[in-house]
Amino acid sequence: MNRAKCFIAVTLSCLLAFAQTPASTRAMTLVEQALAFAKQNGMTRLIEETNSPHGRFHVAKGDELYIFIYDERGLTKASGYRAEMPAGKSRWDRSDPDGVMIIQKLLRVAKNQVRGWVDYKYPNPATNLLEQKTSYYAFYESMMIGCGIYKEAN
Repeated sequence: MNRAKCFIAVTLSCLLAFAQTPASTRAMTLVEQALAFAKQNGMTRLIEETNSPHGRFHVAKGDELYIFIYDERGLTKASGYRAEMPAGKSRWDRSDPDGVMIIQKLLRVAKNQVRGWVDYKYPNPATNLLEQKTSYYAFYESMMIGCGIYKEAN
């Protein structure tokens, strides 16, 4: 019986690993790096590093991945995409065309599961089209640290 359980556990782990795409793996890695940075340097320093146009968690030229950080009330703390996005701007009521309350859903799931993925639709600045997006998040010190990818880009 133990062999069967072990076989199932190994098989499921392998299937989950193969289900990861390069973009999703990179998004997860970026969030985990940001989380490690926050644990070592504090959330204030992570927010500064993310908001800085030349910061480690700001979108790099030729890339599309960046960190975003929201507090429990849906207030923007950092955006690695838009340096001009004001910290403290509420995005609580932001919804996609299907009525998904994006930030509320991310925060609700993050508080319950600490880490994971949330799907929604969001405008893709590269195509100017509304596309399926998924964001990986981690919840730490009452804040949600996330990174999203467009599913078509997978």
